[in-house]
Amino acid sequence: MTATPHPDDAGRAASLLAAQNKAVALFDMIGRELVRPGVSEAALSEEIYAMAEARFGVASHWHRRVVRSGPHTLLPYVENAPDRTITADDILFVDLGPVFDEWEADFGRTFVLGNDPDKLRLRDSLQPVFEQVRAEFDTHPDMTGEDLYARACAAAQRAGWQFGGGIAGHLVGDFPHEVIPGDRVASYIMPGSTTRLRGVDASGRQLHWILEIHLVDRAKQIGGFYEQLLTA
Repeated sequence: MTATPHPDDAGRAASLLAAQNKAVALFDMIGRELVRPGVSEAALSEEIYAMAEARFGVASHWHRRVVRSGPHTLLPYVENAPDRTITADDILFVDLGPVFDEWEADFGRTFVLGNDPDKLRLRDSLQPVFEQVRAEFDTHPDMTGEDLYARACAAAQRAGWQFGGGIAGHLVGDFPHEVIPGDRVASYIMPGSTTRLRGVDASGRQLHWILEIHLVDRAKQIGGFYEQLLTA
């Protein structure tokens, strides 16, 4: 028997989608106006912050802004790297958690400067792999976090890449995901997480998840990242 939806579910889903739509618009501007050779990762991060504040009124981000280029694109979120200047033939990704009207839009995209075929193929593999993994989620209602992580790794391999992250996503909602209460493993799409992704929280509200796809080629020292809502 299907559980009765919580009265907050529709509004929460709509708020998450509205925040994500604003992130899409922000990232379009980042790609058109800010991504370029000759700027450092740290400087680009500051320019992104200024653009988000000036054009979208974003005053805070629920996680640190991540700009990674070249070999730094192999690194997962938790790693830190020295600042690097973006070059004319680079691959880079941006991972942001801007807060729009108190809702987090955790979002990531990859950009390629130049015409390197391997970097272009990597960038162009990201969305199809994301869609494959989301289709697996949609067709398996009892999926757990560790199940979906394994499927993300398999999808990466089928596309000719390695999966670069120790997680493939996390809970998202009207709270900062870096201070998720309780068991951290249970709040992430990762090995060991037996959380049923289509479950509900302690208040009976539908759980919402972000899906992260991090594809890498360690031999070529390149990686790409694609992140957005899995649910809602």
